Amino acid sequence: MEIVMAFVCGFLFMAAIYLILSRSLLRIIIGTGLLSHGAHLLILTMGGFGGDHPPVLADGVTSYVDPLPQALILTAIVISFGVTAFFLVLAYRSYQELGTDDTTKMKGSEDDD
Repeated sequence: MEIVMAFVCGFLFMAAIYLILSRSLLRIIIGTGLLSHGAHLLILTMGGFGGDHPPVLADGVTSYVDPLPQALILTAIVISFGVTAFFLVLAYRSYQELGTDDTTKMKGSEDDD
């Protein structure tokens, strides 16, 4: 199962990098979202799949799953949600001001001084 998840993580990273390298600001934002999802899945996969073991240590339990990857992923999801919301607001305001979401047209020219 870890091999399949490694390929899915690789595909998510590949698609994210492709989208981040595009000109459209909305595609860049979607690419950063995919990149964060790939990172979440990578952390979860590296934490290992515990099967039927409980994620916390209780009395009488000798084998358990490490809860640290789940805590890291939960924190990373909240942070990536905030960053994505900020990027969307920033893209909306830049589209209102400049009238385009093409990053090459956002640069302007020397005549605009």
